[in-house]
Amino acid sequence: MEFVYLLWHNHRHNHLLIGVYRDQASAEAARERLCAKPGFAELPENFEISPYELDKDHWTEGFVMIS
Repeated sequence: MEFVYLLWHNHRHNHLLIGVYRDQASAEAARERLCAKPGFAELPENFEISPYELDKDHWTEGFVMIS
């Protein structure tokens, strides 16, 4: 299995995908770079790093359209 690492910043209903990184260390370095930036500096605990498996279907249930 091969993974990439997604760096997110979550606040209330805003989920910002910051970037996709080849390893966890790179994602952590990006988080450190951003912790001093406006907005992020006030909420540094809202960062999340998630491993994401490559070459795998992650959404397999279909969807429903609501009009």
